[in-house]
Amino acid sequence: HPEATNHIDRSLQLIKNGGCKAGLVFNPGTSLDACKYVMDKLDIILLMSVNPGFGGQAFIPAVLEKAREARKLIDDAGIDCRLMIDGGVKVNNIRQVADAGVDMMVAGSAIFRAPRTVESYRETIDQMRAELEK
Repeated sequence: HPEATNHIDRSLQLIKNGGCKAGLVFNPGTSLDACKYVMDKLDIILLMSVNPGFGGQAFIPAVLEKAREARKLIDDAGIDCRLMIDGGVKVNNIRQVADAGVDMMVAGSAIFRAPRTVESYRETIDQMRAELEK
């Protein structure tokens, strides 16, 4: 999170120098400005589409515009950087998320809900895949 340090560039450098992939996580109300000057150090941009803290929150639709903005930043920079979204991703919105340019989606509560069975998990994941194939 950009809020976690006063020295984003240095923190990313330390991570990369350690041989790891590095990224930034943006809360719904946090501007993408913090990544504009460190794009060369980013392997991932993670957008929170809920306010972090607990599962089961509703997806914040305004984050889709932020995703389109982040996708443009990545594409314009010509870097190998993945765009990820976390929070409120479900069968009924996963296609919109993908259409906004997101590469990876975290779906926790959408999958791990009652009944907690392998069959239920598989059914939800299959529905999500079908939406993404449309």
